[in-house]
Amino acid sequence: MTTTLSRPAIDQWPDLGEVLPGLRTQVSAYTARRLFEVGVRRLPVSVHLEGRVLGVGGPEMFVRRPDEFFARLGRGALIGFGEAYMTGAWEAPDLGAFLTVLAGELPRLVPDRLQRLRRLAVIRPPRRERSTRANSRNNISHHYDLSNELFEQFLDPSLTYSAGLFGGDELSMRGFCRMTAPDVGEDLETAQGRKIERLLERTGVTVGTRLLEIGTGWGELAIRAARRGAVVHSITLSTEQRELAQSRIAAAGLSDRVTVELLDYRALPGDATYDVVLSVEMIEAVGHEFWNDYFRVLDRVTAPGGRIGLQAITMPHDRMLATRRTYTWINKYIFPGGFLPSVEAVEEITRRVTDLRVVDRLSFGSHYAETLRQWDERFAATHDRVLALGFDETFARMWHFYLQYSRAGFASGYIDVNQFVLAREAGR
Repeated sequence: MTTTLSRPAIDQWPDLGEVLPGLRTQVSAYTARRLFEVGVRRLPVSVHLEGRVLGVGGPEMFVRRPDEFFARLGRGALIGFGEAYMTGAWEAPDLGAFLTVLAGELPRLVPDRLQRLRRLAVIRPPRRERSTRANSRNNISHHYDLSNELFEQFLDPSLTYSAGLFGGDELSMRGFCRMTAPDVGEDLETAQGRKIERLLERTGVTVGTRLLEIGTGWGELAIRAARRGAVVHSITLSTEQRELAQSRIAAAGLSDRVTVELLDYRALPGDATYDVVLSVEMIEAVGHEFWNDYFRVLDRVTAPGGRIGLQAITMPHDRMLATRRTYTWINKYIFPGGFLPSVEAVEEITRRVTDLRVVDRLSFGSHYAETLRQWDERFAATHDRVLALGFDETFARMWHFYLQYSRAGFASGYIDVNQFVLAREAGR
């Protein structure tokens, strides 16, 4: 997506104004330039910078305003890198391909001898965005209450906002399953339905199942569970999602089987129990400080013999440990308070604070890459309608960067998505 971009409106995008000159800016920009040039020279990319081409050949990047680019990079590291894209200081004809190369090399972009200085350079998450009970509603609203109409522009008709599971084979690998490459010829709505039905099947949702859903989305999982005969209690912190989900549930004739409530998971009644608890890509919003609380709640509300189905975006354990106190571009502009767990973290926390154990796991990160590719393609095709909804060109660039940034993470294998099924150990 390449657009002619005017300067961002400073009242709406206060951190995208002109970078103020000064000695500190000059020093940090110089350092950023040196690290960037050393880092990209060995990569399979072609970075066009001041008449030179850096890299060994591959997806292209054009640095349009070098002074601004390096000033932002020096001031904000990866946050500045994303902000420089938002302002148009750099472009990439195939943004996803370029970012995929960077994502694959991310742990090695900074020389080892400088990694120890990371703590001095990284930006810490602001306390106002910690996912406490007081803050969580605002964190969720920042993203999910933007506009139902916005999400309708790029999601499939089921309005499912998580990884689709495309056609392919499940390969058993060391006690878990991994999907083969996705069938990219399959439509997204079919893939989303397959994802939900697999989770319902693996957790045994059937006639009479008492089901709790943590994170309603726009209601598709609740609708499919109710059609199987389940009685569904779905909770969310998004007022916009709740409103549309209730309308979709009513249109499906299932209002007598599904209740959607504005409620924090920590506020679930102490005596409430369910046969099945499902939560699709909600743990990412919990925050690592509250994972113990989250899994304790899951343990408490699951009836004896019950099962829990989680779908979670995950990252390698070593990267999780290295970045858990880092404020990122995604946190600042897309998901405040968010943080990705590792598979090891899920398994360790459930062993330590609950009687739950992972009994089934499916990894399908490449399918999320395809999901994001399709979302971004749809988003680009509805560009004019997005602007008509009141969003500006800077927002459009931000959203394109978000979708391709995320796609690159999955395409490179830097992040993954997993479906977990949890149950209590026998006798507990």
